[in-house]
Amino acid sequence: MTFDEMIDAMTVDIYQSMKRSVELGKWPNGEKLTQAQRDQSMRAVIAYEHKRNLPESDRVGFIDRTRADGKQHGSDPLEPDVLKILNS
Repeated sequence: MTFDEMIDAMTVDIYQSMKRSVELGKWPNGEKLTQAQRDQSMRAVIAYEHKRNLPESDRVGFIDRTRADGKQHGSDPLEPDVLKILNS
């Protein structure tokens, strides 16, 4: 089975279990993940989220930058910067 076939066959329960295992650093049976297992599991979780087109807010690594008033903290990294050129 290839990596892509494994991602296509992954169920929601397997995805959630794998995501939780990466978070905790251990499998559901309590056995510790090796660094290689953690890396591959994280890769699988991200690939699953990408293939299933999960909303950005549900993906691994999402940081909610909205304040209570609805505005964003800091500047939007995707917003172009405005340059001002001053003549001397």
